[in-house]
Amino acid sequence: MNPRVKICCIASEDEAKMAIQFGAAAVGLVAAMPSGPGPIADYRIRRIAESVPPPVATFLLTCETRGGAIIAHHLRTLTSAIQLVDTPEADAIGTLRAILPAVKIVQVIHVRGEAAIDEALRAADRVDALLLDSGNPSLAIKELGGTGRAHDWRLSRRIVEQSPAPVFLAGGLHAGNIRAAIDAVRPFGVDLCSGVRTGGRLDPKKLEAFFREVENA
Repeated sequence: MNPRVKICCIASEDEAKMAIQFGAAAVGLVAAMPSGPGPIADYRIRRIAESVPPPVATFLLTCETRGGAIIAHHLRTLTSAIQLVDTPEADAIGTLRAILPAVKIVQVIHVRGEAAIDEALRAADRVDALLLDSGNPSLAIKELGGTGRAHDWRLSRRIVEQSPAPVFLAGGLHAGNIRAAIDAVRPFGVDLCSGVRTGGRLDPKKLEAFFREVENA
């Protein structure tokens, strides 16, 4: 079975429609971030999320880490999933489960070394899915995604093999490397932003090429 595809950094209803027409199972909507591409205002996230038909999932990318702040952010946007791009506070996941039981929770793990494996497996028991990316949250200005860099897929494969939760692979993916990435990692899903864009805009030719490579993987 081919991995599900999530197209991130969606900026408008038209971009969401285009991504879905090519086969996206989910769209990512990036809120305010310390760095990286694609952030849009919360009211635009809500408007785009409302335009997306089921069963396509809508992901709010939030850098909030406190349970109450994450919930407040979700209530401004009303997506079907929350993607936590930073490490949440200890009680945050439990708070989300209690207040937003129908909303899926996806934890981003920034794969920078062996420590990411233990971090991922600790999170996997508490969330609905993991997303393996290539940011660096330890920098003075945090990188929480959208770097366009690939990480060590061997580490990602080990996480996939051990995780009880489904795993999305992100980080520097494009039509030229997606078949190798799928073969190396065997993820549940893949996620990308810049790999299907030209000049910051969603590019139908790149989308077509990407989905063709996924289908042939």
